[in-house]
Amino acid sequence: MDDFMQAAIAEAQAGLAEGGIPIGSVLVHRGVIIGRGHNRRVQQGSAILHGEMDALENAGRQSAQVYRESVLYTTLSPCAMCSGAILLYGIPKVVIGENVTFTGEEDLLRSRGVEIELLQDGTCIALMREFISQHPALWQEDIGETA
Repeated sequence: MDDFMQAAIAEAQAGLAEGGIPIGSVLVHRGVIIGRGHNRRVQQGSAILHGEMDALENAGRQSAQVYRESVLYTTLSPCAMCSGAILLYGIPKVVIGENVTFTGEEDLLRSRGVEIELLQDGTCIALMREFISQHPALWQEDIGETA
């Protein structure tokens, strides 16, 4: 596994250790992590701080060129909100740790020219399976589903 997905997994584990949902992400520009984050909806009482959104926020304001040259790594398939941000900023490639526990808007991203690399990483899958089994209501809230 490459260092960037390992960094995203470390973010997911940090989120879990904080009492949050174990989804992590890093934004990489020209081989350097410029933003990292994890799902902080629980910790911050936020409606929007998914892992990808947190990584983008922590990268700070960037030029359009930087986004067009970046790769977003995420431990879980991006939801509609995070996919919208990927499209809005023109990020051309997303590396996804897994989509076994949740398949987000991969088809939408592909249809708009975003390259998707899907790893089906065992660590990512195990993190989410365990979390979902222990906190199903919180998981459903996070992805906008009702019980």
